[in-house]
Amino acid sequence: MTYCCAISVSAGIIFCSDSRTNAGVDQVSTYSKMFTFELGDDRQFVVLGAGNLATTQATLAQMKKDIRQNTELNLATVTTIGEAADYIGEVSRAQQEKHGTTSPNFEASFILGGQIGGSHHRVVMIYPEGNHITSSKDTPYLQIGESKYGKPILDRIIRLDTTLETAALCALVSMDSTMNSNLTVGPPIEMIVYQSDSYNLKNYHRFEEDDEYLRELKKSWDSRLKEAFHQLPPLAWANNWNKIADSNSGVY
Repeated sequence: MTYCCAISVSAGIIFCSDSRTNAGVDQVSTYSKMFTFELGDDRQFVVLGAGNLATTQATLAQMKKDIRQNTELNLATVTTIGEAADYIGEVSRAQQEKHGTTSPNFEASFILGGQIGGSHHRVVMIYPEGNHITSSKDTPYLQIGESKYGKPILDRIIRLDTTLETAALCALVSMDSTMNSNLTVGPPIEMIVYQSDSYNLKNYHRFEEDDEYLRELKKSWDSRLKEAFHQLPPLAWANNWNKIADSNSGVY
């Protein structure tokens, strides 16, 4: 499986993805799910992929080929992030149909984020059907893959005015929560911190399975969660339970 997320705040974008594609008893495979397209001083894109690995790789290969061959429509010629998302959706659909099927087994989804000169940075999620949605002020993040375990921390912390450093920490905690609950998601963990208007994707981090920082982050998060749980207010109304139970059973 896969877990990828992108957090879009006023200061920029955080991209985070795992690298595990198979978690069988006797085989674990890893492939990067993060791809960068640095196309000049005013055009930078990051693409995260989830779903069928063959479809994902074929889609990315076609996108790179279109750039090399300078086709009429490619990431170097699109004028908006929305247009780029439509283009990726079309390429993905074409790769599925190329094999005569649109079966769920061949589906892939993508997150595209970046910035084109003259416009604000944006993040969009592209569905297997080719259509897409964008992040919003109410939900300034998007996820693909095994998303449910890492969602709560993002919902509680991330806002448009969240700093990039805090957003990066949230992304890593979100990833840790997912890895803790699902063995099909695992390291290496890749992260890109993109500062708005910088047009620079060099702030890249790769966390291996034995990374000391990841271990310390997990240990600290586990400890703080347990500490917070034990500081929750007591169930002051617990004394009323028996009375309510008796009332419901007709016993007074």
